[in-house]
Amino acid sequence: MLSRILLYLLIACSAIACRSAQEEKSIEVAVIADGRETTYSFTRDLTVDQVLTGAQIELGPRDRISHPLVSPVINGMRITIRRVSEREICEREGIAYQRLLLPKEGLPAGEREQGQAGVNGIREICYRMLLEDETEVDRVQLGSPTVVREPVDEVIYVGTSNTVQPLDIPGRLSYINHENAWTITDDAANKRRLTWDHKLDAHVFHQKPDGARLIFTGETDETDDFFNELWMLNLGDESEPKRMTPTDVLVALWRPRSPNEIAYSTGESNLGVTDWKALNNLWLMSIDLESGRTLDIEEVLPESGGGLYGWWGKNFSWSPFGDKLAWARADGFGLVDFESKRLTPLTQFAVFHSAATWVWLSPLSWSFDGQLLAGIVHGAPLGDEPAETSPIFDMVVASADGRFVAPIRQSAGMWSAPAFSPDLAPRGAENKSGYLAWLQAREPQNSMNSEYDLMLADRDGSNQRRLFPAPEERGIRRSDFGSRAGDYVWSPDGRFIALIYAGNLWLIEVESAISYQLTFDGESSNPVWTR
Repeated sequence: MLSRILLYLLIACSAIACRSAQEEKSIEVAVIADGRETTYSFTRDLTVDQVLTGAQIELGPRDRISHPLVSPVINGMRITIRRVSEREICEREGIAYQRLLLPKEGLPAGEREQGQAGVNGIREICYRMLLEDETEVDRVQLGSPTVVREPVDEVIYVGTSNTVQPLDIPGRLSYINHENAWTITDDAANKRRLTWDHKLDAHVFHQKPDGARLIFTGETDETDDFFNELWMLNLGDESEPKRMTPTDVLVALWRPRSPNEIAYSTGESNLGVTDWKALNNLWLMSIDLESGRTLDIEEVLPESGGGLYGWWGKNFSWSPFGDKLAWARADGFGLVDFESKRLTPLTQFAVFHSAATWVWLSPLSWSFDGQLLAGIVHGAPLGDEPAETSPIFDMVVASADGRFVAPIRQSAGMWSAPAFSPDLAPRGAENKSGYLAWLQAREPQNSMNSEYDLMLADRDGSNQRRLFPAPEERGIRRSDFGSRAGDYVWSPDGRFIALIYAGNLWLIEVESAISYQLTFDGESSNPVWTR
């Protein structure tokens, strides 16, 4: 009996001893992952990797852990797992607009006028972002920022204090300034604004030979059906411009020696590189000079593709007597045959391929007797380059009867715009006389981007001399890339040339080469000068 009691005591003691040994082996570990902390208890030795496996916690390829996976677990250990991920994000930020103070004709000196409200732009910047437990720890910019919306500068116009030197001038000199028509008569200082809200687009700005009326095109905000409207303005009074019937007009010209006839060509709205596409048509229209109403209309050229690059359209120019109409397109120039209603070429050449959103057309100028037509031809290549990319542009004179095309100046430049003067011979003289002006490229083989000088010569190209500017001054630059034939014009008596230089209107006295600045805000263009 005693022995059985002792056995029970030994077994009980052994059980108590085992429980004590197991209690001493109890290990508690805290695992912190995915935003929560969990405590685990173990009675045997384990590694960190075994703990995580038992807890069904998977590690990502870039996750960071506080202890190596092979480390043995000890009581009270805290195993921390940081989830590491990458994310691409794009953020937008503002681009501050600039405030521009610009001079403006017609404002009193020092007075200011709001021209355009400023609007901040927007740019988008993309990043590769590194996150630990959804908290950003680093970011790297991906590429360059992308401009989503360009900022619109705030424009404040300031009245100019510049004064124009008194100077008697013949006839009427009109021009565009800040999308409005202006005119000068009698004295160079006598500038008068003609329009206020017509948004002249410079497709058409042509004065009647007698100086009594002006036609122009203006943009319209009232409809999307057409991109401009044709207007007529009586320059002899203060009446409002009269809207005429044609719309989408690319060219319109008063016909010399005709009391009320206009030639015009139209296009159509386009969503391509320009807002318009030429239809290459031609109409003759008689109008009522008081109302602008159409009295009669005749189609001279039907709509057509217009040849290579015909979407740009054609230049047209009336002879001084209104009996001939010259045309120019991308591959040549010639005359309109009114009887057969077709185009007769005087010269042809390779189209100039500029890889730009404009098409180069030869400017045209008639001699005062209507026998000669001056223009520019795209010349032959210098080497083995394709004819379409030749940098050479030569000045030529063609006879209106088609008998010859004579070179006048080689490598004059693509923006040379030759212009015959009026007849300068005294009244009653047996022989007529005059000059030929043109713009000469300072870099003839880079004439598209070159600066130019205003040159003068006799009608046959002899006795050449520079008129403007001085050699050390900045040259004349083309800023419109072919949308207009030229930014200078002869006075009706041949004593002056009106010229756009750095956006301002200047007068150059032909015999003395003295120059006079008439505008000062850099926003003038399209001078026209008639009696």
